[in-house]
Amino acid sequence: MSGALLSAEGLDKTYGRTPALAGVRFSIRAGEVVAVMGPSGSGKSTLLHCLAGIVRPDAGTVRYDGRELTALSDSARSALRRQDFGFVFQFGQLVPELSCLENVALPLRLNGERRKAAEAKARGWLERLEVEDVAGHRPGEVSGGQGQRVAVARALVTAPRVVFADEPTGALDSLNGERVMTLLTDAARETSAAVVLVTHEARVAAYSDREVVVRDGRIRDLAGVA
Repeated sequence: MSGALLSAEGLDKTYGRTPALAGVRFSIRAGEVVAVMGPSGSGKSTLLHCLAGIVRPDAGTVRYDGRELTALSDSARSALRRQDFGFVFQFGQLVPELSCLENVALPLRLNGERRKAAEAKARGWLERLEVEDVAGHRPGEVSGGQGQRVAVARALVTAPRVVFADEPTGALDSLNGERVMTLLTDAARETSAAVVLVTHEARVAAYSDREVVVRDGRIRDLAGVA
């Protein structure tokens, strides 16, 4: 795991009597896109949540930029998720009461940035993701593809070092899905952000640099490196 920005060693996580992760080892470097694949219930999302500090593993360690994530307080992990991590979910999870511009600016506002500066950065990312024309619309007024591009803009607006994308094209048709993946991976590589991409679709995994497969809570790196 030399040179890894984010890594995990010996991760175990059990829900009730069901093991979700069993001794998982994982690493990702800055600027790398790694696809985490596997069938439903295999442990993909649990791995992502552990890597992002959302869920504490029962055993094992997660290290980010030399720090042990699993040893940080809840508030410290929350701050890390606001400042260093970006998230894209299957259904976008935009705030319905806010405009698309306000949704993208929201992470910056939560970090204390002034509205004018935050919205200027947000507008720039909407332009980059080719949805500047929906800036004043609410999420319920835009298409699924547009909404997901807004969600990608929100994930990238804070210049995160790691982006966690959980089935980011799962609710889109193939054409919109391909456009979202192209925009997401191109922008992440330009900014040297690492992308942990959870998917069960081979066409989405094709945008990654490397693929790993989770099955029955265990992981196999298709490049031959655990």
